[in-house]
Amino acid sequence: MKHYMNPRSRAVTTDWMLRELDAPHETVLIDLAKSETRTPEFLELNPMGKLPTLVDGDVVVTETAAICAYLADKFAEKGLAPSPGSPERGTYYRYLFFPGTTLEPLLSVNRLDVEADPVSMGWGDMERGMAAVEAMTPSEGWAIGDRFTAADVVFGGTLAFFSGFQMLQASPKVEAYVSRIQARPHYQASHAAM
Repeated sequence: MKHYMNPRSRAVTTDWMLRELDAPHETVLIDLAKSETRTPEFLELNPMGKLPTLVDGDVVVTETAAICAYLADKFAEKGLAPSPGSPERGTYYRYLFFPGTTLEPLLSVNRLDVEADPVSMGWGDMERGMAAVEAMTPSEGWAIGDRFTAADVVFGGTLAFFSGFQMLQASPKVEAYVSRIQARPHYQASHAAM
């Protein structure tokens, strides 16, 4: 596998996931200052010209949550995803996809102070978004119980990111969860270059 990344991109999350799995791979560092995501070779892999990008043989996976889900299933023996068909699988998917489809757009639009209709945009307003974050954040343990999973990498990593940039006003419960996330050795190793 090849993991195309830059430590100052969203690929830090997929780097963290690869570390949690101890997955054998080659890291391909992309120089953003040299626009290496805009080369014809890279755009053939990822037409969006974005990081992260994972290449596993003939399979190309893009988008942070998709890469984390792919890796958790590829290395199922590591236990970073509930079994397909298990009752926890639906909750797991919610934690994987809520950050990219709802939370990040909501917080970004809010930060940019852009007028947007929360109903037609699909991600809701700040009040509902923050209520969802509060409800989804575990008081103890991890997103789907006692076991750390890829859901924590994506959801917890997103909360840590936005809290760090003061784009998310974290409640004590969210702060405690983010602290648990940031205490993980593989989180610390992957985020050291940020």
